[in-house]
This record gives sequence, C-alpha cells and structure tokens, in this order.
Amino acid sequence: MNLQGITSGIVSAVNPMVPVSVQISNGNTSNADYTQTPNYSPAIILQGQIQSLTFSDLRQLEGLNIQGSKRAVYLQGDIEGLVRETNKGGDILTFPDSTIWLVTTVLEDWNPPDANISGWCKVAVTEQMS
Repeated sequence: MNLQGITSGIVSAVNPMVPVSVQISNGNTSNADYTQTPNYSPAIILQGQIQSLTFSDLRQLEGLNIQGSKRAVYLQGDIEGLVRETNKGGDILTFPDSTIWLVTTVLEDWNPPDANISGWCKVAVTEQMS
C-alpha cells in the first residue's frame, strides 16, 4: 500500500506537488591543485512538496549550525544528506523558480521491504548561492 500516494492527494489540495529537479551526488574528483570538484548524475524530475520546517525539524537541525534559508521537501524516492564517511549525499534540488537547494539532512524516510512499493523521504534543504 502506497500511503504517501494516498495522503499526498489530500495534502496537495492545500499545498500542491511541484516538479523538482534532483541531481544525485556521485562524490568528488580531486584536482591537481588539491581542490575538489563535485560530480552529479544527470537531473531527474520528481514530484515534491515544499514546506516550512516544523518546530521538531528545527530542533533536529539546531546542532548542525547551518545558516541561510531552509525548507523541508517531501519526495518519492531515496535522497541523501551529506555522509562524509561513505562519500555519499549532498544531493542538489532545483525548484520550479530556478532556486538551487542543497540537501543537508534527511529528516524522515521510509523504504519499504517490498520493491514494488515506492518509498519516500522528507529532507531539509538549504538555499545555495547561484
């Protein structure tokens, strides 16, 4: 049963789903001058719901010391925040208004054991300079 699919129809009446461009991070390339260049997969479009952060979300992010504009985004699929140990995460989202947002942490996720059922996640994103 796809619960996210069931509830999104009701919530979308108030806050509609929008197309979000998602670029999954593939890690970094080391340059000759010892700088790092991030690599991303080609963009895919997912339907997402952009929301303000809740009080609980803000408390969860409190210790990360991240400055700037922040939002919460619900997406179908598995998006990752930055995990330095595994060199994963740091995915980039582009909203319909062309603003660019970095996934800073995963607030919630649900990945069902049945591969026929789509999972979802709620991520915290921080706006990036263009």
